[in-house]
Amino acid sequence: MKRIARRLLVPLLLLPACTVLAQSRSLEIDIVGGNAAALPITVVPFGGNCGDTDVGGVVRADLGRSGQFRSPDPASLPERPTQGGDVAYPTWRMLKQDYLLIGRCVAGGDGYRTEYELFDIAKQERLLGFALSAPAGAMRDVAHQISDAVYEKILGVPGAFWTRIAYVTASGLGRSTRYALVVADSDGYNPRTVVNSTEPLLSPSWSPDGRKLAYVSFEGGNSGIWVQDIASGSRDKLTSFRGINGAPAFSPDGARMAMTLSKGGNPDIYVMDLGSKHLTQLTNHFGIDTEPTWSHDGASLYFTSDRGGRPQVYQMPASGGSASRVSFDGSYNASPSLSFDGKKLATAQGAGNTYRIALMDRSTGSARWSMLSPGSLDESPSFAPNGAMLLYAAREGSRGVLYAVSADGRVRQRLSLGGGDVREPAWSPYRKR
Repeated sequence: MKRIARRLLVPLLLLPACTVLAQSRSLEIDIVGGNAAALPITVVPFGGNCGDTDVGGVVRADLGRSGQFRSPDPASLPERPTQGGDVAYPTWRMLKQDYLLIGRCVAGGDGYRTEYELFDIAKQERLLGFALSAPAGAMRDVAHQISDAVYEKILGVPGAFWTRIAYVTASGLGRSTRYALVVADSDGYNPRTVVNSTEPLLSPSWSPDGRKLAYVSFEGGNSGIWVQDIASGSRDKLTSFRGINGAPAFSPDGARMAMTLSKGGNPDIYVMDLGSKHLTQLTNHFGIDTEPTWSHDGASLYFTSDRGGRPQVYQMPASGGSASRVSFDGSYNASPSLSFDGKKLATAQGAGNTYRIALMDRSTGSARWSMLSPGSLDESPSFAPNGAMLLYAAREGSRGVLYAVSADGRVRQRLSLGGGDVREPAWSPYRKR
């Protein structure tokens, strides 16, 4: 109850927020776990002229961060082929490699053409062979798209490297603390500040097309929910009712917004039609109902409520109706996040003063829980759009950091900001090509 109240009732003061779209500091990533069953793949440094971007290096890092692949150090490679005709399969079989990725870049105009090929060593056949063209400033995007293609070809699941993350940073001490809402690539590179504030920011939520962010601010002395276009900086105020305006969540079709409002005297779940701004109240309970999240088909809403005495996750029809309890393991479950297929549910699960990220897997027909994080104060889980990894926030001493963890819990990565806190993560949907 105290954690729900803290997240809902913390002052959400925000000065008038101008969009600066300025560069912010990149997150530092450390791999803190590994997967012994990871598939061996050699990513040969790309040949030709790739400008200032090490395309092969970005791909190698992407695949390694996923926990599904492991690659040898490029310095140890006996050969560096860049075209299919140069591949000597016996060499890579001797090195016990399952797959080989090669490529080359050619400069032209104001950009580059990047060609790449993926080979199955055991079958001695080419699995992929494509070319991508991009301006010089978009070569990391090209690398992430190559990583996505390789990941999907081998594992049969779309990759999520060419996506973005949103998060809130805090730097400074006391009244000098500055807060920022930041958007970055999934690997922490290319951070861009969307909102600057001298007061806390909360609850970023992506639109399904990845072009907008909803967030909670406080302007004119009251909390409010805003939707901001990331590229143009234009924004729209959705609510600023007296009391709590919080926890916005776009519907899968982008036409509606679920949120928590206390304008009726108690925190309840509402849904707004974004075209007409018409509000529909879905819950009406003496408990605290908050943190709504949509099912993948938009037919249901999952939310956190303490109506049973302790915070747990409930589900109800998005059109309204009775709510049923979903989480039963643990005395505390909050901040629900659903995988894209609806088969996995992540929560912040706790007891006493310990809160960790837990995963309920319903793919087998029966709910099975597993613990994904080892910390003592972990919260705000957010699935990648392919459901293979999650972001979550953690406290290390007095400092906030983010972690990305694979859905099987085998691999974790620590994302930190030198000299500042990171919190409130949200993983974007897939980008539109």
